[in-house]
Amino acid sequence: MNSYLVLTIISDDKPGIVEKLAHTISQHGGNWLESRMGHLAGKFAGIVQVAVDTEQRQALSDALGQLQTQGLKIQVETAEAAERPPMQVFRFSVIGNDRPGIVYEVAQAFASRNINLEEFETDTSSMPWSGEPLFEATGIIEVPENTDMDDLHDQLDTIADELAVDVKIEPQEDSSAA
Repeated sequence: MNSYLVLTIISDDKPGIVEKLAHTISQHGGNWLESRMGHLAGKFAGIVQVAVDTEQRQALSDALGQLQTQGLKIQVETAEAAERPPMQVFRFSVIGNDRPGIVYEVAQAFASRNINLEEFETDTSSMPWSGEPLFEATGIIEVPENTDMDDLHDQLDTIADELAVDVKIEPQEDSSAA
């Protein structure tokens, strides 16, 4: 029977980090399922979901802990699939002048309606015409079926006006229909 582990990893960014992780996981019969990784302020940061035979779970966790001697800080959490109520899935984006509070305001609008951030990615860059800081966020949200979408759109419009950003929400296309 498989167990699922979620790993969070941080270390100084250098070649070979993913190889070390993959090698350790493979040596213990683990299967690398999903991951999100990136370079942030000179650090390598990532999360990985791994499936591993329940009997190998502790040995894999111990082996991952040993990677700390090589400069990797790894947190291992056991995960279990939970029953989830039916949800509507939407993509969202936020773009505008960078300023404090954008993530908080949008996240609060979602959280107050029990909307789950399934995926969330942010970035800052410079606007090509002025060099001013540009903030961009994209993601996928899971919205309970009983959510008043008009009310959500109204609140997001208010946030967009107050923070001078553009906020868009659109239904997630069904990738299985392609």
